[in-house]
Amino acid sequence: MYKKISFSGKGQRADIGDMTIFRIIPNRYTDAVGPFVFLDHIAPRMLISADKSGTGPHPHRVIATLTYVLNGEGEHFDSMGNHARVHTGGIQWMKAGSGILHDESLRYDTQTTSKLVHCFQFWINLPAVNKTEKPEYLSIPTTEVPQKQLPDNSGLIKIVAGKYEDLQSKIPEFSRQFLYYIHLHAGKQFEVEFDIETEVAAFLPLHNAVINDAEFNKGEFIEFDRNEGSIVIVNNSAESIEIILFGGESYTEPIVAKGPFVMNSHQEIADCYRDYYAGKYGEIKR
Repeated sequence: MYKKISFSGKGQRADIGDMTIFRIIPNRYTDAVGPFVFLDHIAPRMLISADKSGTGPHPHRVIATLTYVLNGEGEHFDSMGNHARVHTGGIQWMKAGSGILHDESLRYDTQTTSKLVHCFQFWINLPAVNKTEKPEYLSIPTTEVPQKQLPDNSGLIKIVAGKYEDLQSKIPEFSRQFLYYIHLHAGKQFEVEFDIETEVAAFLPLHNAVINDAEFNKGEFIEFDRNEGSIVIVNNSAESIEIILFGGESYTEPIVAKGPFVMNSHQEIADCYRDYYAGKYGEIKR
């Protein structure tokens, strides 16, 4: 039995500098999918200059940020002294915990001849019990992202977060979560089953697809009901397509978000800003 589709739609523009960005969640109907409370799609763009684009130094608290660089080179600095670069296919993960400043930027990949940049940023909400833990940072090169071929030469699945069959991502888990990047060949299909306790959504960054017998266009976010059932993705086009599939167990605590902070109450949001302006998140030293 198919999981029913509860909502579909496209994101709102949220450009920064010369980056074209679509904010997929939150939206007018969806505050979270499992522990994921935020998704920005930095749309593909060819860059001529080697200059980096980004938001500049800014704070976070209590969430984990996950940046998946499909094309390009991402650079990270933070107030804990971490510094790293990830290249095409790599992942950056940061647990903000009790509070941190970070600066992420994106440019074309200096290890390749391609000038294309394309990436996603997710925010993963942490349970209240983990919100005051020490910040952490992890970078994962593309060679360490678990992946496997799909049956019937249908394509490839990369496990960015969570687990799939016998594969497990290196991204730490504080609640059950998954984030799959699926490359599906022309004329093929992919099917996956979910239980009643799992929230699921799909995003089509570049191509159209048929999902549970309904046609969707590129740029669409598709959210499913919370009953058990299957999701079947069909590629009826003459070229390969990409799909993001993500979610996990329901986040049952209150969610209050403002700016770069996600907490459980408005008072906690006020505390975040108070501590930030008091300099408690440290400083970035390069």
